Amino acid sequence: MRTLNAAETAAALPYGALVEALLQMFERERRGEAHAAARTSVPLAGGGVLLLMPAADARFAALKTVTVHAGNAGLGLPVVQGEVTLMDAATGTRLLAMDGNVLTARRTAALSLAGAARAGRHVGGRMLLIGAGVQARSHAEAFAEIAGLRRLWIHARTPAHAEQLAQHMRTLGVDADTIDDPAQVSEEADVIVATTNSSVPVVPSRVRPDATVIAVGAYRADMAEVPPELVRRCAVFVDTLEGARSEAGDLIQAGIDWSDVQAFTNAKAELAMHERPVLIKTVGHALWDLAAAQLAYTHQQQR
Repeated sequence: MRTLNAAETAAALPYGALVEALLQMFERERRGEAHAAARTSVPLAGGGVLLLMPAADARFAALKTVTVHAGNAGLGLPVVQGEVTLMDAATGTRLLAMDGNVLTARRTAALSLAGAARAGRHVGGRMLLIGAGVQARSHAEAFAEIAGLRRLWIHARTPAHAEQLAQHMRTLGVDADTIDDPAQVSEEADVIVATTNSSVPVVPSRVRPDATVIAVGAYRADMAEVPPELVRRCAVFVDTLEGARSEAGDLIQAGIDWSDVQAFTNAKAELAMHERPVLIKTVGHALWDLAAAQLAYTHQQQR
């Protein structure tokens, strides 16, 4: 079994191919050809947690293993550490191991693009990006590479981090600046991407009638990046209904009618063509990791 380091994992997951791999996985899930078990959480010493996320289709199985130790920040160690292992479904033979943090960052950004495609929305042009961490960077890079992002405003809790990301994006040919208040440009942006772990809304409630709002940071019912009044105005699309019902605090706190929410696998794009904002909310799923791992393996086989 070969193990890919962070740089090798990134190289094996080009964004364009990754978006296509996810769209294909949506179809396999819809046809019942791929499945995943519920995420398992095991408490660890020191307040840490071990997370196990398995998935399989007819050819492959994948397992993502993640540990989260908040106290590591004070020790100079990564808070989140993970790896993904791909196996032959018929024999159990281990085929490839990948850096889990890199795989997650890239597939999450690609998932936002794939979700926008299923919602019938083009997400290039002008972006307001809230956050400046790993997910923010991967989204900015993916949207620049795939969607034609040309204007970028970045707001982050730490202005220096926002400026570092803006400088990086300028090297990629994107007109990028930092802003002190997201409301300054929220009605100019074609797409608004929130990548924070905030427990209170960070996305302004006033957005363009045809805006696309993408929220990927909040992952618990007590967290929310999008204000309830905006959620209720949007056509809502999610990567997985089961996961969103238990983890998407943005939607839970807004008290939405779940019968109106569309999963990517069964999305009817015409719902998003009306003159109202679209909200794309993702919480993650082991099938998306499986799709990424399969792509990385194919990439390695073709080398």
